[in-house]
Amino acid sequence: MSVAIIAGAGQLPGALVAAAATRPFVAALDGFAPDGLPPDLSFRIERLYPFFAALHEAGVTEVCFAGAVRRPRLDPALFDPLTAGIVPRLMASLAQGDDATLREVIALFEEDGFRIIGAGDLAPALVPGAAFYAGEVGPRDRMDAARAALIAEALGRVDVGQGCVVQQGLCLATETLAGTDAMLAGVAQLPEGLRPDASRGRGLLYKAPKPLQDRRIDLPALGPDTLRNVAAAGLGGIAFEAGGVICLDLPQMQALARELGLFIWARAPGEAA
Repeated sequence: MSVAIIAGAGQLPGALVAAAATRPFVAALDGFAPDGLPPDLSFRIERLYPFFAALHEAGVTEVCFAGAVRRPRLDPALFDPLTAGIVPRLMASLAQGDDATLREVIALFEEDGFRIIGAGDLAPALVPGAAFYAGEVGPRDRMDAARAALIAEALGRVDVGQGCVVQQGLCLATETLAGTDAMLAGVAQLPEGLRPDASRGRGLLYKAPKPLQDRRIDLPALGPDTLRNVAAAGLGGIAFEAGGVICLDLPQMQALARELGLFIWARAPGEAA
């Protein structure tokens, strides 16, 4: 069996290649090349079935989706006849939101004979289990994490985002299409009068998968840059759902958290405050 990474932008595809036992085949969506990782093949959505044929020819039997992708602009002139036939399916899923679109993409790959695997299947070390990985978590942090988990679950059920920022029980921001970095930048710019006294609890970033999403694709991801943005936002650390979030370089994140005075907590799902 041969594995292909269907890659988007960012560091995750390269981290998966580095962590995999044998180098996967890398196929990148045109316009969304992964950081520092030359792809073996680039493809366009308009020519999906010729792309499937190229994967089969390369001996690929399993695929793992990794990296950031925005909805690409489709060029009608580029469609091959087979791919043109599924346009109504794609457009219907796009109208229903990100989760529906991802489910449709998975279905198309599976219908063509590919097995979908998750990032945790390819590189288990990138998806940490429940533990405290840096710093200390106090009672106020535990309450904030419990509150944030409820908010993130509600957001996820309506397919909005995978995270939020909570400080002393107050939701300072929720993640939307712009992503985590934009959310944290917004928190950093909040007027002082809108934020609680930090001496009573600095607050935290919380990340978790959406409750109804297929966890083989689009897991939330954190990395060293996330920690820098958390520090810039004046927060005390990061809490995330254990087994449901990718950490791109956990050792570096731990070292950076110690340097910045932040905590990293992989919280067991449903853990009490």
